[in-house]
Amino acid sequence: MNLGQYCPGCCCGEGNQSCPIAKCSLQHENPAYCFQCKNFPCEKYDKIDEYDSFITHQNQKTDMDRFRELGAELYLAEQQRKKDLLDHLLNQYNDGRRKNFFCIAVNLLDLPEIQEAIKQIQSNDELPSLPFKEQCLYVTKVFQKNADKKNIKLKLIKKK
Repeated sequence: MNLGQYCPGCCCGEGNQSCPIAKCSLQHENPAYCFQCKNFPCEKYDKIDEYDSFITHQNQKTDMDRFRELGAELYLAEQQRKKDLLDHLLNQYNDGRRKNFFCIAVNLLDLPEIQEAIKQIQSNDELPSLPFKEQCLYVTKVFQKNADKKNIKLKLIKKK
């Protein structure tokens, strides 16, 4: 939602008020991030990574720990770099069928893994000569292969 500029974020009375995270923030002194709340981790995080909604929840706890560890400046710089790489992927290799895949890949893979995949893609001299759909498929396969090495599934986990 934030990428599509439908939601500016989770705190301070802004954002999508039907979002349970924004509502929770408003009810708990408006922390910008859940880990800043005196009640964190709360029952909302007990099974948060078992199922996804329209976005992946698989890294939420890990991301909060990383934010706390790195501090705001470094963590947000890392996230901005990931967003820039996602924008690049969407602008260069989205044939109308890859947005969800790239969003999940950038969310679940660490920054060095994403950079390595892009370096591998850019080193393929034959890629520009392929038809666009084949380029997109190749890029998807590179990311999938890198995710497989880490046992990361680049799919949303649906409730059964």
